[in-house]
Order: sequence, then C-alpha cells, then structure tokens
Amino acid sequence: MTSAGRAHERIEGPAGAIEIAAAIPAAPRAIAVLAHPHPLFGGTMDNKVVTTVARAFHDAGAATFRFNFRGVGASEGAHDEGRGETQDLLVVAAHAARALGDLPLWLSGFSFGGGVAIRASTRVPFAHLVLMAPALRRITGHGLGTPPDPLDPSLGTVGLHTVANTIIVHGDRDDTVPLADSIAWGEPREVPVLVIPGADHFFHRKLHVIRDVVGRLVRPAA
Repeated sequence: MTSAGRAHERIEGPAGAIEIAAAIPAAPRAIAVLAHPHPLFGGTMDNKVVTTVARAFHDAGAATFRFNFRGVGASEGAHDEGRGETQDLLVVAAHAARALGDLPLWLSGFSFGGGVAIRASTRVPFAHLVLMAPALRRITGHGLGTPPDPLDPSLGTVGLHTVANTIIVHGDRDDTVPLADSIAWGEPREVPVLVIPGADHFFHRKLHVIRDVVGRLVRPAA
C-alpha cells in the first residue's frame, strides 16, 4: 500500500489518550475510521479483518484511521460496553476532519466494532457505513441471548441507513454473531446483507473476498 503519509500517534480522548494508526494518500477523497472487535476478547486495531478493510479503503483513495478503543494497547481508560467506545470513534473522526478538512466520512467496524460504528453513524454525517458481522447484541444491554430489536432507535432510525450508504458483510458459518441479527436489522432499512459462503466470524481464508467486495463498493465510478 503506497502512502504519502503514515502516522502512529496518540490524541486526547474522553477517557485519556487514544492510540491511532493512520495511512494518508497524497490527495485523499475521503476519511475512513475503522473500529475493532471486542477488547475483552483480544480485539485491537491490528485485527486482520480491520486491516483488510482499511487496505481496501486506502486503495480506493481514503485516508484511513484505525484506533484502539479505551483500555487497549496505548489507549487509556477502561472498557465501557460500547458507550465510551462510541465517543472514542467520534473523537477520532473529528481529529481526522481537523487534520484533512471537510471530506466524506466512511465508517466501518467489525463485530463489536460494527455495533459501535452503527451507534456512531447516528451521531455524525457519513457517506459509507461498512459493517463486518456487527455484534449488535454486545451494545443493546439486553444480554447476548436476546436478539436486538431491529427498530431500536439507538441502532438508527429507519431512513438513516439505506442501500445507498450502508452494507453488511457476514459469513454463513459465523457461530459467534448470528447472521439472522444482521438480516433483521437490514430488512426494515433495505440495507443489503452480503453473505460470504464458507466464512466464519473471523473470515478465515476469506480476507481476499472481503477486500474485493469492500473495494468495489467504495471505488470511484469510472
């Protein structure tokens, strides 16, 4: 990945420092902020699904900003069940906008990070939202055994997320996050759910597929 600039820095966040890794092309056409899987189960900004999507975004001309949630790596603070993590994402997006100007915002998140990205998308204008097996049950507060209410306003009012700005990518062999949750959330919003045959939750041996899929979604029109 050729880049005009790479940065590894810490910025001030609501719970202390936030660790960021950025890759900025010479003339970025968008800002992309990516959220990682659950911190209490080893999730970091260096997760392979996150870095794969970041590479696809960068190759499509976006400046990418991966970051560690509070309490992960060099980021300060403690895990906050998605509430504080949403604030972290919004702070990173604001930092990127100050640095690069008023560019379209692309959001993405994998698993727990997908749920956080949905929450953040209800609070900031976005051009693209790419969700990788979003773990909605992790952020609703109703327990992992309870399917999320697709019309829960904290997950976005119907009309905010549409076929024009949002896509979900999910594996049909995911035994961690139910595919049915993604379909239930997408249905009333007419958000497409792209099912990767043979893919488990971590998209083992399918990273090349998601890179191609995401790249085609955000690539500029010919």
